[in-house]
Amino acid sequence: MTAVGFIILVIFVGLFAFAAIRLTPVYLNYMKVTGVLNGVFEEFDSKNPTRAAIRTSISRRFDVESVSAISYRDIKVTGDSGGFLVRAVYDHSTPFIGNVYFTVKFDKEVLVRR
Repeated sequence: MTAVGFIILVIFVGLFAFAAIRLTPVYLNYMKVTGVLNGVFEEFDSKNPTRAAIRTSISRRFDVESVSAISYRDIKVTGDSGGFLVRAVYDHSTPFIGNVYFTVKFDKEVLVRR
């Protein structure tokens, strides 16, 4: 392998490593949101919850987990025939190099049965 080939390989691997470093906090934050929604499901599933109780639990869990990508007000709690559909839909952008950004779209939902 020549020196030029080695430099190109190092640059190529370095770009992928830098992209992974930039995207890791985005996915860690998504894992927090997923944990909040799964926790709400476990807390209220088949226990005849109210919309206000679900909202209060989401707010409390967002404070404990320190979720920073979205607010608890961005979580939609809609009535469904079998209970409540709790859904988090959001985009998270993070800068990469210069004016190049990564935008990741997340959509997580759970059905809390009555």
